[in-house]
Amino acid sequence: MSLRIALGQINPVVGDIDRNVARMVAVIDEAKALGADLVAFPELAVAGYPPEDLILRPHFLARNRAGLETLAQAARGIVVVAGFVDFVDDAFNAAAVCAEGQVRAVYHKMRLPNYGVFDEYRYFQAGVRPLVIQVGRYRLGVTICEDIWVPGGPAQDEVIAGNAMAILNISASPYHRGKICQRENMLATRASDMGVYLAYCNLVGGQDELVFDGTSVVLDQDGAPVARGRSFAEDLVVCDLDAGAVQRDHLRDPRVRADRRQAHEEGRLLDAVELPAATGERRPIETLVRPLLEPDEEMLRALVLGTRDYVHKNGFEKVLLGLSGGVDSALVAAIAVEALGPANVLAVFMPSRFSSRESREDAEAVAKNLGFEMRDLSIEPAFKGYEEILRDTFRGRAPDITEENLQARIRGNLLMAMSNKFGHLVLSTGNKSENAVGYATLYGDMAGGFAVIKDCTKEWVYRISRRINQNAGRAIIPERVLTKPPTAELRPDQKDTDSLPPYEDLDPILELLVEQDRSVEEVIAAGHDAEIVRRVSRLIDRAEYKRRQAAPGVRLTPKAFGKDRRLPITNRFRDA
Repeated sequence: MSLRIALGQINPVVGDIDRNVARMVAVIDEAKALGADLVAFPELAVAGYPPEDLILRPHFLARNRAGLETLAQAARGIVVVAGFVDFVDDAFNAAAVCAEGQVRAVYHKMRLPNYGVFDEYRYFQAGVRPLVIQVGRYRLGVTICEDIWVPGGPAQDEVIAGNAMAILNISASPYHRGKICQRENMLATRASDMGVYLAYCNLVGGQDELVFDGTSVVLDQDGAPVARGRSFAEDLVVCDLDAGAVQRDHLRDPRVRADRRQAHEEGRLLDAVELPAATGERRPIETLVRPLLEPDEEMLRALVLGTRDYVHKNGFEKVLLGLSGGVDSALVAAIAVEALGPANVLAVFMPSRFSSRESREDAEAVAKNLGFEMRDLSIEPAFKGYEEILRDTFRGRAPDITEENLQARIRGNLLMAMSNKFGHLVLSTGNKSENAVGYATLYGDMAGGFAVIKDCTKEWVYRISRRINQNAGRAIIPERVLTKPPTAELRPDQKDTDSLPPYEDLDPILELLVEQDRSVEEVIAAGHDAEIVRRVSRLIDRAEYKRRQAAPGVRLTPKAFGKDRRLPITNRFRDA
């Protein structure tokens, strides 16, 4: 008889322990109804991930432990594995194994990541002992996220010294572009190298800048997927593991036999915690291997989920944004509508003396196509008032970027005033290309509570916008918006290229300088114009103080501005 496992790919809320536990209890009931012997939940599912400095509060740790005890009560007729924060003499990133209404075993994560967005050395002590559980006649090794990312480690010990026929990995693996395929390729390598099933349960949902894609997967001993969950949505992945297939492979594999004998001789054999298998009726199930998404669809799903969860998890219902008639604000509006519905999106068109008729028409078309309300508030009276107030102070000085920034800050003031009055969250609309080089006005177009596309370069703004139109089967974002030259419209006949290199030149340079940390000379050697590269490098350095004050936004790349990239503002090192 096979072992039926379920992976509860849920969307917890950091700190909402009662809600997280209630959600897991509901999923336990679903898994039991499907005849599962075991159901697993993601890393730190009880507390929510990442809880960051909440871990430093003893009363938070106590509430998290009480939540686990409540969850354990639901583990009757099924084995439950769930992530929580364990506190013994120190805090541990832990997996609880619950059965028969109680916590039967606890595994402490042995490999703690401390790179990129991860700070686990700050919060946790590392575990020292692998864990093998036996559900009926089937042995499984328990691991947490980073434990599986490097060859060897606890998973290999659980297979060699613990005779596990499957490795369970509960995870909170944050998304970035390309991560899903990279991760599954890694998992397939681990499964085939160890010759066992690998059941990977990942978190889903948005948490501040981070988005977790889910895409939980079960791979067989050859590394082939036998079940895969949805991406960017909650799911319950259920499948049957054939222990006989693993045993037959191990009988034919002399490497496993030799490694096990050595473990025996060295006294490294692991005892298994014995747990009951389910005893209810087991009916056939449909096992689904859901397809992976294309890159632009993947990024669109991440933006929608990240926006929806940031808004809702922070207690907002509606959002507000400035709609300029350009592609950036059009994309943010489309994402907001998909995330929240058109009734929960309010846009404001704020023309000045420099705004074109085409911009108004394009903004109106976007609002009409997406079905949300757009209001028209001219900034001209306020701009004239500022000019009058500052006339004597600025006497003898020609208009310059000061007057341009004034217009952007008037717009920011109007949006924040409406946010205060109506309680809507302001979405800022700047992209990564602009943020990188400081082509944004502090307290102006940077004003807002959430910067949806702050990690999306201009190239990807266009690609994702076209994907939205493709999905809709019509031009939700008008073609003219996608083809006209980008402009801030803060002075007569202004174009972005007056201040910046063309985006098709700028974006590849930014990828090398920002995301790959290449030197100026390396980027020039890669074939880019030397003068442009040096100029871009200087602009990036000078804009650090602006980025430090920017709103959080969805992380889409391995090196997003914020948690990923931490440079000092006061810094005299220059590469150009």
